[in-house]
Amino acid sequence: MAKYRAHLPQLDGGFFVSDGGMETTFIFHDGMELPHFASFVMVDDEEGRDRLLVYYRRYLDIARKHRAGFILDTPTWRANPDWGEKLGYDAQALHRANLAAVDLLVPLREKCEEPGRPIVISGAIGPRGDGYRAGNMSAAEAEDYHGAQIKSFAESEADMVAAYTLTNIDEAIGVARAAAARMPCAISFTVETDGRLVTGRSLQDAIETTDAATGGSPAYYMINCAHPTHFSGALDRGSGWTRRIAGLRANASRMSHAELDESEVLDAGDPIDLGQRYRDLLRNMPAIRIVGGCCGTDHRHVAAICEACLPEAA
Repeated sequence: MAKYRAHLPQLDGGFFVSDGGMETTFIFHDGMELPHFASFVMVDDEEGRDRLLVYYRRYLDIARKHRAGFILDTPTWRANPDWGEKLGYDAQALHRANLAAVDLLVPLREKCEEPGRPIVISGAIGPRGDGYRAGNMSAAEAEDYHGAQIKSFAESEADMVAAYTLTNIDEAIGVARAAAARMPCAISFTVETDGRLVTGRSLQDAIETTDAATGGSPAYYMINCAHPTHFSGALDRGSGWTRRIAGLRANASRMSHAELDESEVLDAGDPIDLGQRYRDLLRNMPAIRIVGGCCGTDHRHVAAICEACLPEAA
């Protein structure tokens, strides 16, 4: 049975940490080959599961040091039908992989959770296509498409789902509608260097349109897979739509998505500078209570973010 599905503890305040750039860590730091940038394939064998647990424990140790809760995202960003087909996974195999990803994390939560430091298991959902390009699904198509993965998570002990790196508002609406009847969801958009979605629409438009089309069903919104310099100028502290943003998972690099796509080396940026930018954002946006990283970040970046933003345990 899901522990927090009826009420997410991050909605009550406090700070929560999440992990960093899982796939870039495994590929560039650990020298692994992840076909089609898919980490969910690691749940299929014991070695992969062990490596995932080592990865997660680094971040859980950081959260414990700072007396923070934790958002434990499954490694399932690519575990949807289109990417599954490329990897040889049919619908049943994807269903098993999504369930297995949650099952991997339940004992980890039982071991690491402490009073006052809840650990929320979140089923990670990615875009149908490339996270750096605009999709062309209607909201109805997206609801049907992503509904299969959400249904799998609803049958597991996951507390919520979170859709990351979305570039298209209709896809966000579809995810939110598919999740609404089953479990809480978070929607995380990514933006280009001008602070807008790749479609040209603003973050304000993305959040307000999604809320209007779904009755405000997303538990909260996030921004991920962009450097703070790309979106900080697009945020309006006093507006209602900005207060709907509860989490940040930024990139380490200031490079554009096009430049990152073409790069054969990892740009890890400056962890200390990234932490200071998070601190400045949190000072101006008190609704943000979830911090983590995305492409190019690892435990060093998340540690620097926490050092800059969160109190350290005595």
